[in-house]
Amino acid sequence: MSKPIVALIGRPNVGKSTFFNYIVGKRISIVEDTPGVTRDRVYAEANWRGRNFTVVDTGGIEPKSDDVILSQMREQANLAIQMADVIVFVTDIKQGVTAADSDIALMLRKSKKPIILVCNKADNYGKVSDDIYEFYNLGLGDPYRVSAANAIGIGDVLDAIYEKLPPEDEAESEDDVIKVAIIGKPNVGKSSLVNKILGENRVIVSNIAGTTRDAIDSEFENEFGKYVFIDTAGIRKKSKVSENLEKYSVMRSLLAVERADVCLLMIDANEGVTEQDTKIAGEAHEAGKGIIIVVNKWDEYEKQNGTLEQYKKDVYDKLSYLSYAPILFISAKTGQRVNKLFELINSVASQNSLRVSTSTLNQVLNEAIAVVQPPTDKGKRLRIFYMTQASTKPPTFVVFVNDKDLFHFSYERYLVNQIRKEFGLVGTPVRMIVREKSEKDV
Repeated sequence: MSKPIVALIGRPNVGKSTFFNYIVGKRISIVEDTPGVTRDRVYAEANWRGRNFTVVDTGGIEPKSDDVILSQMREQANLAIQMADVIVFVTDIKQGVTAADSDIALMLRKSKKPIILVCNKADNYGKVSDDIYEFYNLGLGDPYRVSAANAIGIGDVLDAIYEKLPPEDEAESEDDVIKVAIIGKPNVGKSSLVNKILGENRVIVSNIAGTTRDAIDSEFENEFGKYVFIDTAGIRKKSKVSENLEKYSVMRSLLAVERADVCLLMIDANEGVTEQDTKIAGEAHEAGKGIIIVVNKWDEYEKQNGTLEQYKKDVYDKLSYLSYAPILFISAKTGQRVNKLFELINSVASQNSLRVSTSTLNQVLNEAIAVVQPPTDKGKRLRIFYMTQASTKPPTFVVFVNDKDLFHFSYERYLVNQIRKEFGLVGTPVRMIVREKSEKDV
């Protein structure tokens, strides 16, 4: 059984994201004084009085809006309500009860879920104001006065959440899952891929570049295993990152890369590898993550004999440092070859966390040295004493030599290739650290 879910619901700009960030203890949701900033459902783990639960921050609900994005935000909030075990309805005490608040309250009462009514922005917490009484008209019980910005009154709300959570199940635990970040520039089909995998409209999909601003986590389980798919905001060129909002989104995408096990680098088949793709790929490579290059919209690409191999060659020419990454051609829209992703993800995650015994590693090293002798410089030859694996994710090896200056990059690349040849290591970077050691210390 997964952790209980607590959904934060309310109109735009009532302080849900500030409340969310305080509860989970870190700045996860984008906080900006602009209505409609949080568009998708954002998940994070929280703990109160020893009880773990998942908090979902939703885009603000505009019950009667015809705007495309706002109407999809309403759909996302509805999904969160359906999934939630407890709903926290956040309102703005300074604005009082609005018509939209009344409409949302009606929607929540119909859900038959436990509801906690929160009146946010009550900055004069100690002073009881008559403003609170009109919120009883919503028919949701006693309202809680809080100031999320000043962290006032939130403990009482958390106590109320704790009391309304379903009975604790012994099976509530952190499962072994593979975290998969879907990265790429805006509008290449990242959200469409998540939606195709999940079979529900989990992430807002539109052809307006920049629609997904937050990094969105989606849990998923099938016959291949358990996964968390992180749909990231498209990383834009820095010249186009003008507003604070976009800066947060780029930062969020990079943080999503950091906490992922495997990154799916999505490329638009019709555009090919762009300069921006190389920069995004570089972030995942430098972070040492498992990487799969996913060429999307392959169904739209005009093909002839040899197209696939030529396209792969072009990709590797432009992403030469990702020569270890497998390429999969898909269509997120039709689902073509999407199922092949799971075995590839499992394989790459396994390779990224592979550990090799020191004895086996040095056997491979000795064979490699026997085939290609270490280089010499001005009569002095490089001596390699032994190698050991220091860490995984990515596989990192420490090689001990007599002189670091003699260990040329070309020979390092040769040894890395021999290690890859012997152990596979498909889809993962390999790091090599060189240490000097005198012969008498060996």
